Amino acid sequence: MVSKRTRVAEILRRLPFGEKVVVMGWVRTKRESKKGFAFIELNDGSCFSNLQLVVDEKIKDYEKIIKKVTTGCSITAQGQLVESPGGKQAIELQVEHLEVIGEADPGSYPLQKKRHSFEFLRKIAHLRPRTNTFGAVTRVRNFLGWSIHKFFQERGFYYLNTPIITCSDCEGAGEMFQVTTLDLENLPRKDGCVDYSHDFFGKKANLTVSGQLEAEAYALALGNVYTFGPTFRAENSNTRRHLAEFWMVEPEMAFCELDGNIEIAEEFLKTLCAGVLESCDEDMKFFEKFIDKDVIKRLEKITLNNFEVVEYREAVKLLEPKASDFQYPVGWGCDLQAEHEKYLTDEVFGKPVVIINYPREIKPFYMKVNDDEKTVAAMDVLFPKLGEVIGGSQREDSYEILRARIRESGLDEDDYWWYLELRKYGSVPHSGFGLGFERFVQFVTGMANIRDVIPFPRTPGNAEF
Repeated sequence: MVSKRTRVAEILRRLPFGEKVVVMGWVRTKRESKKGFAFIELNDGSCFSNLQLVVDEKIKDYEKIIKKVTTGCSITAQGQLVESPGGKQAIELQVEHLEVIGEADPGSYPLQKKRHSFEFLRKIAHLRPRTNTFGAVTRVRNFLGWSIHKFFQERGFYYLNTPIITCSDCEGAGEMFQVTTLDLENLPRKDGCVDYSHDFFGKKANLTVSGQLEAEAYALALGNVYTFGPTFRAENSNTRRHLAEFWMVEPEMAFCELDGNIEIAEEFLKTLCAGVLESCDEDMKFFEKFIDKDVIKRLEKITLNNFEVVEYREAVKLLEPKASDFQYPVGWGCDLQAEHEKYLTDEVFGKPVVIINYPREIKPFYMKVNDDEKTVAAMDVLFPKLGEVIGGSQREDSYEILRARIRESGLDEDDYWWYLELRKYGSVPHSGFGLGFERFVQFVTGMANIRDVIPFPRTPGNAEF
């Protein structure tokens, strides 16, 4: 096998007619002619488009090799790039040497040339990246992941790896996956309860729902940091918007109040949307044609419009006249639901909206209490069609107020001793936010189900692959 290869994306960008190249990839289709040649559509994952190979019977062992070439098999081909006489492609490879690397049994290979439902493809998640849709999703997801790092690195943020295993609950939600080495068939007990002193960490531990608290510790030393890693929530929700394992982007900024937090969040989202339109145009045109006809227009609107900033109390007033149309109630103290968020973005403003200053009772303990003592300096960035894309806040920087908030939230103060100490030693105003990466990829691609924008989804009752 020849190891040096040229990627299809590179070939199509340069159109190097007359150049000798080696390509490797997987066969999408094969058409044989009675005139002694065959057409092979090759895809190597580097771009949406296939490269057409023209194989003449003059090559060595033509009949033997062509018989092995089936949909799904892997091949290597060497030859000359020539201008294609056909109208579907500008360039093709005139093959001089062809080798089948890995055969694919046509009788059992599940991805034959036809449309497959996304539900079916989830059952073969190990093979679905070979389809047009999931190849495009993966390339867009890759670009967005790279763009996130680029955005923060160019602005002087430090990339931080926060713990996946934690003994504190950032949100106080209680919907966490427990991590233990205890024998579940023979649990040690003390006073009728599980004795976690025998566990690996000597106390109850869980998979993290957020790296925010740890990021605050580093922001209060280095200025600006960000995390980008997996988080977990044991919420028993079987919907198109929920995953048990998902990735979060969480920047944290010292000496930054709510206005600065909103400013960086808007710049961040606009930069990502503009970048994907410029750099993933071929994949985005596929999504526009086959997945969501308005997806490109929506992204363009994000980049062109300033975000509308609205107080929570004003948002409620805008929603109340339509209260009878909503499934969930509207009023002061109600947490806004997806239907409320979409009404504000799609019907009232027609662009992204930032809701600020929520009632303290409906927001987590770490958010900065405003001077009115009724609200906290929270912000939710809402996108048309999607709803909430970012949630964030200015963090409480007062030791006494934070301590009181922990207590009123029903949490154990001892679990947050170190977090409280940050407010005793050089505390400063600081802010941050969280972006659910999969939900954002879902918005960018127009995919209807969040399970189709992560390689191997983890949902209630499903941990395959």
